[in-house]
Amino acid sequence: MLLLGVVLLGVLMVLPWRWLAPPTSAFMLAEQWQSDRQIDYRWMPLERISPQLAIAVVASEDQKFPHHHGFDLDSIMDALLSERGRIRGASTISQQVAKNLYLWSGRSFLRKGIEAGLTLLIESLWPKRRILEVYLNLAEFAPGIYGAEAASQRLFGKAAGRLTLHESSLLAAVLPNPKRMRVVSPSGYVVGRARDIRQQVRQLGGPGYLGFLP
Repeated sequence: MLLLGVVLLGVLMVLPWRWLAPPTSAFMLAEQWQSDRQIDYRWMPLERISPQLAIAVVASEDQKFPHHHGFDLDSIMDALLSERGRIRGASTISQQVAKNLYLWSGRSFLRKGIEAGLTLLIESLWPKRRILEVYLNLAEFAPGIYGAEAASQRLFGKAAGRLTLHESSLLAAVLPNPKRMRVVSPSGYVVGRARDIRQQVRQLGGPGYLGFLP
């Protein structure tokens, strides 16, 4: 009975966001709690976000996104230990949605366990298109700037639907650490990472790789 109750609670937490725009996220609330920084978050439907940004984040963060069921098992096995013996991440876009929307930063086994359960529910209850749509709206691209529309307007002075591949690759390049990496006046590392992302996008075949984009 306890397990059933936990599952039902999870469904109630996850299912509404298949159709509704989340008004905030756990990461945004934590940002507001921990700092005085103003949050800029503007929900934008996927059809009004450039397909170049969608494929850029997939190329950068989770190239098997259209095909896996929430977990990239091959990457998890390959990335358990780095050459120096440090644990490395292998989070899919679905896992990142679960973490950003509901959880907190950190590497505890408790958080990873909850994240795994939420990821299974998200993959079961949302289509892939919706998962990517929520991800693009919740991702932090600069300190306090969440989602494609806020990032595009603040950093490039244009709507998210008008982002080029070059601009999109810069946004995707800072996702591992948007509080330290900058889209505007990027470091040499970010420039090189963005260049690699553009190459990966071309190798995947561009936005058509995802199939469900407008």
